[in-house]
Order: sequence, then structure tokens, then C-alpha cells
Amino acid sequence: MTEAQRHQILLELLAQTGFVTVGQVITRLGISPATARRDINKLDESGKLKKVRNGAEAINQPRPRWSPMNIHQALNHDEKVRIARAASQLVMPGESVVINCGSTAFLLGQEICGKPVQIITNYLPLANYLIDQEHESVIIMGGQYNKSHAITLSPQGSENSLYAGHWMFTSGRGLTAEGLYKTDMLTAMAEQKMLNVVGKLAVLVDSSKVGERAGMLFSRADEIAMVITGKQADPEILSKLEEQGVQVLRV
Repeated sequence: MTEAQRHQILLELLAQTGFVTVGQVITRLGISPATARRDINKLDESGKLKKVRNGAEAINQPRPRWSPMNIHQALNHDEKVRIARAASQLVMPGESVVINCGSTAFLLGQEICGKPVQIITNYLPLANYLIDQEHESVIIMGGQYNKSHAITLSPQGSENSLYAGHWMFTSGRGLTAEGLYKTDMLTAMAEQKMLNVVGKLAVLVDSSKVGERAGMLFSRADEIAMVITGKQADPEILSKLEEQGVQVLRV
């Protein structure tokens, strides 16, 4: 793992928790105490975190929020592009796919756009993009608009059961040998309604999320057909997933 990759993962940990100890950095990154302290010192000197006794604190600087107009600002953008491209290769002409919300989902939608594939989504930025690009077949799942996530959420037991797809592509806050975790309960519950009507579930997570456990268990490992992640992802966890029959693609 390069220094830049270590720094990126460390900053993401801080964004999630607000504080990390030197011991947590050593364990998460698999590095020596000296390297952990050196990384913290460099990030402190560059103003990206605040060094404190035996650890580091996040600096409350607003991170530019990515949007379809500045997708390059998404965290781990280059890795997510590789993941999205690999995922797009799974979809065959004439198939129907469910794509959920997030930056990787949007990148996947860009990759599929224009191909003879039906896209089902409740993610309005993606739906708007597909419509603007005149994608041939777009289904927008109905419901009440949720501003914070730019998605529509339908009432319990509503028409989601009418939709079906060959694939569902989703992401989350963390992936362990147990399965995929999500932190937003409303969106997770809405997506879970679709699990029974899709052929295969593909989990798209960048390498920094492999090994993280946060929120609710969205899908168990035995419900996941494929995981696509970066080459820096924790190999032990990926091996345990493969032992459970999950196909893992490292990009």
C-alpha cells in the first residue's frame, strides 16, 4: 500500500468517526507504529487532520459534495470508475438492472447509458442523467422524494414488487465476511424490498470499505453473487467471502 493510499484511508476513517488512535491506524492499515505516527504527522503538517495525544482528530472542514457535474470529486474516484466499468461488463444486451444510489452507482449508470439495457432506479440524479442522455429504457420507481439522498421512497408493501431485474447493483458503508452493511435505514429497507425480485446481487465497494462494519446488515454473504472492489482491499476478508461462494473481482 502506498503512502497516498494510506493517507486516503486514514482520512476516510476520520470522516466516519471523527477520531482515531494510533493503535487503530496500525491495525487498520497493517503498518508499524513508526509509520502510523509519520503518516499522522504529515497529514497534520498539511492541515488535513489535527494530531492529538495518541491519535488524530478530524478537522471540521466541509468536504465538497460530489454531484453529476463534479463526479471527479467523489472519494476514491479512480477506483470507483474501475469498479463501475467492471460491473458494466456483467450486463448483457436486453437485460434489466436495478441500480441504487451513490457515486459508484452513478458511474455505473454512465457506463451502461446508451446500451440496450433497461435501467430501474429510484436515484433521481441518475434517472435525470439517463433521460437527458436519451437512454432508451428507464424505469423510475415511485414514492415520496427524500431530499437528503435524492431518492424516492415508496410506502411499505407498495409497487416495488412489480419490478424485476437480472442484476441489482448496490453499495454500502462496509463489507465483512458476514455481508454488506448500510448505515441509512430508510434507503436500506427500500432496497431490501427488491432483493426478492432480482436475479443476482452485486456489491460495489471501494477497498477502504472492506473490513468496515457499521449500521445494519443489509445482505448476508450467502445472498451476494458478486463483489467488485479495489486491489487494495483486505485479502483475508475477500478470501472468506469466496469460501462462502461469493465471486470476487479485484480491479
